[in-house]
Amino acid sequence: MTENDIVKNVEDLERVLEVVSDKIPSLLRGLRNVLYSTEAADNMAGAVAAFYTKLVEAGIPKEEAMDMAKGYMINLRDVIGLGKKGMNFNFGSDGGDDD
Repeated sequence: MTENDIVKNVEDLERVLEVVSDKIPSLLRGLRNVLYSTEAADNMAGAVAAFYTKLVEAGIPKEEAMDMAKGYMINLRDVIGLGKKGMNFNFGSDGGDDD
């Protein structure tokens, strides 16, 4: 490998890193907005309510159905990566979208 090849590789890497450093924060902000938007909350609430309703309609006692719905909610959070620790997408000084 020549010195020119090394310089070209370094320049290519610098361009890639510039793109990554520019795009990743926007991507993560978008993901945060999908997970924590009003629409996401409405969708999750609708899913949990539908689950609970179906359980009760199937003859599960309401208290048991509520426990199952709580478990379902926790499982949904685990699936999307929130779990007990939560996610911290706090970009920028106010956590807002800088775009």
